[in-house]
Amino acid sequence: MTQDAWWAQVRAEVDAGMAARLGGAWPARFSDAMRWPVDAGGKRFRPAAVIAAFEAFDGADVALARAGAVAVELVHTYSLVHDDLPAMDDDDERRGRPTCHVVFGDAPAILVGDALLTEAFSVVGDAAGAPEARIRMVAALARAAGAFGMVGGQAADIGMEGRVADVAGVERLHRLKTGALIRASAELGGLAGGATDAQLAALRAWGEAVGLAFQLADDLLDADEAADADGPPSFVRLVGLAETAAWADRCAAEAISAAASLPRPERLIDLARLAARRAS
Repeated sequence: MTQDAWWAQVRAEVDAGMAARLGGAWPARFSDAMRWPVDAGGKRFRPAAVIAAFEAFDGADVALARAGAVAVELVHTYSLVHDDLPAMDDDDERRGRPTCHVVFGDAPAILVGDALLTEAFSVVGDAAGAPEARIRMVAALARAAGAFGMVGGQAADIGMEGRVADVAGVERLHRLKTGALIRASAELGGLAGGATDAQLAALRAWGEAVGLAFQLADDLLDADEAADADGPPSFVRLVGLAETAAWADRCAAEAISAAASLPRPERLIDLARLAARRAS
């Protein structure tokens, strides 16, 4: 299967999985609000990382892998809904249409984010599969989503320790805000696929490197905003375009090296290259 066809299949399966979990809530308007950010589409990079990691092994529990893919996208989508709120980034548009709070109001958008985050853990908990694997997947997702992962990075991003203005600080911020969930995505796929502890360590190393490459590429894509002295913490502003691009390539090489020891690393290698080259 070509990479494009594989990715289209991942997106279709994850979108169907999210739709199945979010329909029928009461009040009906709240069900519509939950579906709004989910139906807006997106790259689905994190679910793709779950499935790529699962396919690196001989595990047969594809339903558990798909549950992990749905769960990680629900967490990611919740984070976008909350990021867009007036108290955070105050964005009126996401993926080409009005953001959740613009359509449904601030309070409903907060509840949508709460519901998506909570539902993510229910998806894994309800999945068929080995109980130990499901417990470890829930724990990995919680670590990545919480204070010592994505939320902690967001706290730094809104200035709770003052302005993050040096390279080490920006790297630490993005290893949490962006990287933690990508690292967890690889870990979830490995747990569903029956990875050993050593193989899980390789997947976490892959995720660390790819997560940073992904953010470096994001800064390149947003180079005009990133170069603005009043903009968000940015690698481009601190080290320049050329070094940001070279750093992304180095991260991709680290990820490829980490994945090389796995039984079937081809999809993980493709994703590492893609993460670094999105701005090319």
